[in-house]
Amino acid sequence: MKEETKGLYLAVLLSILIIFVVNYFMPTQQMVDNGVAPAPTAPEISSVNEDTNAAPLQSTPKTSEDIIKSEERISVETPSLNGSIRLKGARFDSLKLAKYKQTLDADSPDVELLAPSGSQAPYFAEIGWLSSDTNLKLPNSETLWHVRGQKLTPQSPLTFEWDNGQGLKFVRTVSVDEHYLFTITQTVENNTNNPVVLYPYGLISRIYNPDNANRSAVVHEGVSSVVNGDLEEFKYKDLKQGKPESFELTEGWAGFSDRYWFTAFIFDGGNQNTLKFSNNGNETYQIDYRSAPITIASGAAASKQIRFFAGAKEIKLLDRYTDESHIQKLDLAVDFGWYYFLTKPFFYILAFLYGLIGNMGWAILLFAALLRLIMFPVANKSYESMTKMKKVQPKVMELQEKYKNDKMLLQQATMDLYRREKINPASGCLPLFIQVPVFFSLYKVLNISIEIRHAPFVGWIKDLSAPDPLTISTWSHIPLPGLIDIGVWPILMGVTMWIQQKLNPAPANKDQARMFALMPLIFTFMLGHFASGLVIYWTLSNVLSILQQRAIMRKYGVN
Repeated sequence: MKEETKGLYLAVLLSILIIFVVNYFMPTQQMVDNGVAPAPTAPEISSVNEDTNAAPLQSTPKTSEDIIKSEERISVETPSLNGSIRLKGARFDSLKLAKYKQTLDADSPDVELLAPSGSQAPYFAEIGWLSSDTNLKLPNSETLWHVRGQKLTPQSPLTFEWDNGQGLKFVRTVSVDEHYLFTITQTVENNTNNPVVLYPYGLISRIYNPDNANRSAVVHEGVSSVVNGDLEEFKYKDLKQGKPESFELTEGWAGFSDRYWFTAFIFDGGNQNTLKFSNNGNETYQIDYRSAPITIASGAAASKQIRFFAGAKEIKLLDRYTDESHIQKLDLAVDFGWYYFLTKPFFYILAFLYGLIGNMGWAILLFAALLRLIMFPVANKSYESMTKMKKVQPKVMELQEKYKNDKMLLQQATMDLYRREKINPASGCLPLFIQVPVFFSLYKVLNISIEIRHAPFVGWIKDLSAPDPLTISTWSHIPLPGLIDIGVWPILMGVTMWIQQKLNPAPANKDQARMFALMPLIFTFMLGHFASGLVIYWTLSNVLSILQQRAIMRKYGVN
């Protein structure tokens, strides 16, 4: 390795390419059917719930507001959520996130997470009971429940009741905490003369239109689950229509994961559950579970509890749920990626710095400075080696002229020169290996952390998770293609890369020299549409490297 910075540029370039190759072409971990078939007498969820599939995409949708106004509902109000539960079916189908806006506009509406059937993007959850007895009346999506309570809040749970007229009374108690976690307890009172066997079930159904989704190539969107301790993921495209994926679990969770939000049923263990993920056509996807059967004796009652998460991927909150509410590995709903051991600590460091400074952009800059401070001794050796190489560059050029027709002798003479001058051309490898995973991890943090969404910096940067909005076409009023229409910060980053490159010894080969001369330009346009927070970090990191390298060059008398 002759020049550390050339290798660094090439490695980071390859790293960025790997990010996209992995996310677009590499399959996610697939769940394997464990071969456990459901009991032959157990009913299927889809056969008894005619309204579980949302309206096709091509139908004319109504607005969520119009649908909600036309139905009987009970309000949901917490510091983090607002919405309502539909009394018909006792369905969770209207939830907005009170702390998050859809855009940066001052009058932007809250993010809509759950939406009713018939709207543009239906997304809802419901639970209930199944039976193999087709003559037994059970509550379904059309059942109108009687509710006791005025609205659902953290201080006031709700109770839903329904009598089937055949001796069975169904009672459902719903509570919610101050954040996003619902606890639902279903009770059945058997007032008949015979025992009754029922299967608890639940489902989450949604339409996912990839053309309208806010996608990111490096963030998993689709089904996420922890099954008996193991993380399992499916992208939407991996769910084949008519071929559901099913398996058994006792503890864990399963739901739909978007970039910043997700919903999930949470299983506390103790009972066997059959979990199924399916593509029902028309971009409609469903997650459902069926628990082991419960036998309710005559004159007795039986209950089943399930927890339901619907909210934002706030990492600290998810960790607290894991520790305090004993939800197995709920933090894995956040796609930390390959470098989990770096990505998650990086987030907590940024969060700590943000708590001290009060601005995420300055926290990122301070984080870059701290990383440079930690790597200072290693980087110093690297820059000393490059400075010495630049100092002997004239001698290397003399050797190239002397042995221009014999590459073997040129290589041997060059290595002898480095040995006499006590130069180790490979001394920059260690900083290279350190910086690549750091780049990966920070790139991931800025894409997955909701805490960085809509976080401002200074000036025109209002969202560190989005590309720099002050693009060339914006301030010059010259229309440009999207690829080359980049912002001010990417240009500053490219300039600092060019300056840093000029401090390094030039490649001996003219073709290599031309190729590496283009590296700053390539990186400028490649990172020009990345999160501005990452570009700001990279710019400051370059500036600190330039200062450190210039100081070493002065020490050795190199211009």
